[in-house]
This record gives sequence, structure tokens and C-alpha cells, in this order.
Amino acid sequence: MVTESPRATTASAGELLARAAMLRADAGLMDGCARKLLATAAALSGCAAAPGGTRPALERQAAACTTAADQLRRAARALEVHARAGVGKPGTGPSAARR
Repeated sequence: MVTESPRATTASAGELLARAAMLRADAGLMDGCARKLLATAAALSGCAAAPGGTRPALERQAAACTTAADQLRRAARALEVHARAGVGKPGTGPSAARR
């Protein structure tokens, strides 16, 4: 059985910039999650009923959120660089280089 692959499309500069904005918004959400996790860890540190490993676990999760936010911002910057370099303009895609 032969299946047809969808043709690759090139996003326009505007689409790349819109995606970059979405990535930045997601990074902001991840930063917010990190802050909430750290606040929860701090609140539970004085709670005798909280299991001993709770605070370190919450701090690790907060660090993971911060890392994810940094990676999202880096991806957004990369998309912005590509958009401003002309990626997505007619005649500038990978197939144009092979002509």
C-alpha cells in the first residue's frame, strides 16, 4: 500500500512570530507555576503534617518549570530570528537553495 505524504509547507514570517508569542506566553505560565510551587513548598515547610520529602519535591518541580520556561523563550527567540531572516518568504525556503 502506498500512502501519500503531505507536502511540507513553509510558515510565513507572521505565523512564525505568532508562534513565538505563544511560546513566550507559555513560558510566562511556566514561571507562574514555578512561583506557586515554591510558595507551596514554603507554606508546607512549617507544617508538621506534611511528609518530609514534600518541600524538596516541590522545589525540584519548580526548577523543572523554570528550565522549561527558559527553553520556551529560547525557542521563541529562534523563531523570531528565522522570521526576521526571511524564512517563509517566497523563494527563500530550502527548495530555493537547491535551484
